[in-house]
Amino acid sequence: MSKPIVAIVGRPNVGKSTLFNVLAGERISIVKDTPGITRDRIYAETSWLDRDFTIIDTGGIEPDSSDIILSQMREQAQIAIDTADVIVFIVDVKQGLTDSDQKVCDMLRRSRKPVILCVNKVDDIRKYGNDVYEFYNLGIGEPYPVSAANRQGLGELLDALISLMPKKTGEDEEDERPKVAIVGKPNVGKSSIINKLIGTNRLIVSDIAGTTRDAVDTAVKHDGREYVLIDTAGLRRKSKVKEDLEHYMVIRTVAAIERSDVTVLVIDAEEGVTEQEAKIAGIAHDAGKGLIIAVNKWDKVEKDNKTVKKYETDIRSTLSFVPYASIIFISAETGQRLNRLFGLIDTVCANASMRIATGVINEIMTDAVAMQQPPSEKGRRLKLFYMTQVSIKPPTFVIFVNDKKLMHFSYTRYIENRIRDAFGFAGTPLRFIIRERGEK
Repeated sequence: MSKPIVAIVGRPNVGKSTLFNVLAGERISIVKDTPGITRDRIYAETSWLDRDFTIIDTGGIEPDSSDIILSQMREQAQIAIDTADVIVFIVDVKQGLTDSDQKVCDMLRRSRKPVILCVNKVDDIRKYGNDVYEFYNLGIGEPYPVSAANRQGLGELLDALISLMPKKTGEDEEDERPKVAIVGKPNVGKSSIINKLIGTNRLIVSDIAGTTRDAVDTAVKHDGREYVLIDTAGLRRKSKVKEDLEHYMVIRTVAAIERSDVTVLVIDAEEGVTEQEAKIAGIAHDAGKGLIIAVNKWDKVEKDNKTVKKYETDIRSTLSFVPYASIIFISAETGQRLNRLFGLIDTVCANASMRIATGVINEIMTDAVAMQQPPSEKGRRLKLFYMTQVSIKPPTFVIFVNDKKLMHFSYTRYIENRIRDAFGFAGTPLRFIIRERGEK
């Protein structure tokens, strides 16, 4: 099941980023006492009790502001609200209930999404306790007093948050159709690819209604197998400033990738690979999803016998952290190689579901250790005792060692490369968990 999405919204400078950083467990958002410091949404994966979920930090909402930056932040926050399953609405007990709070509350009420009212900066409940009651006037339920800076009151807030999340179901697991997220920055041809795939196959099974993720899924059949295409083309927004487009991309992309088995990252062949593609590839990698890089508009590129190699080298260099990603050169306009995309998707899905017998995986580990001695530190050498695969999607392996601190990232990558040499695993990330013997 895909992770629920929680949006943290409110006026500027009420402590949204502070709460976000506490829940995320690390300092991701910039925290400063200046309204408007968080200009774009930032997301992180977190968990409480047995529920994993994605949290979104948003720019503050100023309902009546004509300031360009604040109006853009308001639009970004609206996208986060539209995308979220649950909304945490933060207000400031020290500033009291303001007219802007009322207007933001009206905005949230219209979304018809579950809302948790969080009254922040309650550093001393004896001093500010009575002031909390003022926020009942918003009419959206019980206010939860917290101090994000001091990490007070967060347990009750999170318990309430979990209670409003969609219930866990087995529906996603029962649907065995490969789910494919078509992602990329605006105007790279995502819609054209989907339209061409639909038009080429002419066997649309159904148009599934928009979900809480605010996306439309299209089921399509190819060679007798059904696929669900998750379209993120709705990310496109009218904007005169090209750089601003990135701000509208991230959260719906996160939501689409979360629901997918395979992510197809579309790159414009005329523009080449950019930092934005690197960010999207990073999201897919962190989510453990299969990854295909589709270089679109290939028909518009002047070519010689070195063009493909040059493009692949540029992509591998910029996206060096996903060396396993499959690359295909396509044209949505002419249909060039589009049908091969389904074959790649099938291959990536199969690799993401591959299981290797424990005996075989330990033979590979033993040979790898014999070929390259494990690292040592201060006279103590790393020993690898045993390895086993514990899950799929993505394939995940546990390696038991004598001392986790000695297992450097570079040696883990070395072991990964030996496994890939033996089994390929093209298109899918591999996960490694390092444990000491006796450790659960």
